[in-house]
Amino acid sequence: MSIRISLRLNSFLEERHRMKNRILDEISGEDALEILKILANGNNDVALAIEREAKKILKRIDIEEISEEVYSVLDGIEVEELWDRSGPRSYGYSAPEDMSIEMMEEKLSPYNEQIEKYFKLEMMKEADLYCKGVLKGLYRYAKESMSEFKEYVIDMTRMCFGSLLSEYNEKINNEKAIEEMKFFLKKECSEWEK
Repeated sequence: MSIRISLRLNSFLEERHRMKNRILDEISGEDALEILKILANGNNDVALAIEREAKKILKRIDIEEISEEVYSVLDGIEVEELWDRSGPRSYGYSAPEDMSIEMMEEKLSPYNEQIEKYFKLEMMKEADLYCKGVLKGLYRYAKESMSEFKEYVIDMTRMCFGSLLSEYNEKINNEKAIEEMKFFLKKECSEWEK
């Protein structure tokens, strides 16, 4: 009799565990964020644990991975999409050159937002690393991509690079970090380092 009860209990516990995992697998990011906020508001220890884990995740930065991602995102823009989105519209005319800039800004927006997030959180080392990855990706796109779309944004790519670098230098507000960035650019983006 006790073996049967033990088997039923184990079966019940396994099913409960599977159900819990299914719930975690099915909730949206928005739901998860709301749950974390509720838990953090209710318990200071939980809030500190959440902050600690969030920082661990935010600190996982690989310059090469970010560079590759930026390059791939930009290189993946199809010139046909540009042609579809430009031309005569009900609200006027959208020149391909103007639309190409808009499309590039759309693709780079998440990266700019991430750098801004690091600055806002005063995670300067992470902002530095992430920015280096984005700059290297922009440079690589300009130098290596064979994309037809690139022909519409070649000047814009360099402008985005310069704009991001200027913003970085202003926000990092640290001479040592600025010098390290110059050294990095000299090595990785030699033609655009100035």
